Amino acid sequence: MKFIPPKNKTGYDITLFTDTYDTWIYPWLEKIKHEIGNYHRVSIVTEHKDIPKGDFNFILGSTKIMPESILKLNRLNLVVHESELPLGKGWSPVSWQVLSGKNQIPVVLFEAVPDLDSGRIFIKDTILLDGTELLPEIKQKQGEKTLEMIFEFLMKWPNIQGYPQKGEESFYPKRTQRDDMLDPNKTIAENFNHLRIISNEDYPAWFSHKGKKYILKIYPFE
Repeated sequence: MKFIPPKNKTGYDITLFTDTYDTWIYPWLEKIKHEIGNYHRVSIVTEHKDIPKGDFNFILGSTKIMPESILKLNRLNLVVHESELPLGKGWSPVSWQVLSGKNQIPVVLFEAVPDLDSGRIFIKDTILLDGTELLPEIKQKQGEKTLEMIFEFLMKWPNIQGYPQKGEESFYPKRTQRDDMLDPNKTIAENFNHLRIISNEDYPAWFSHKGKKYILKIYPFE
């Protein structure tokens, strides 16, 4: 997918933010910068204190809520979040939904405000899964959709209007090591969606049996 905007939609000052280099999204920030860097001034930033003044700050990986003083530096601060906001605010929305058996994952591009995941929605889309993808494939689809939504926003701005979230809200909690524990009494098929969302290296699946703990890793058979 190539990004070729009209001349009247170029020259923005854009920040791509994640608060760690060691994350699946960081290579996507580099790809986005490569694709739009010929038309806009783009910075990749990993610390709040380094975020410059500008037009758009895309917050694409953050483990902490961004302070209001930092949000004021840019015209808009925008987040890609994989849920039907205001349902599914919070953490790891894709993992929680895959675990529940969902294969159509809603995605929104919304405005970051001081109240967690509560800002105006600008774009809605969907990530489609077939139920066989493991975590690397799921993250690939997340990255592709993130890139598409940023491209769409930049091509449509300023002729795109955000709208407020409506309806009942819910929150996903942060996942911990305990959330990666499998039930050894379930079949592999019953545990499969759980296995799909684990990282073999960073947060592997594990289970207890006869008083001992064991790690279980999963790979596609190729």
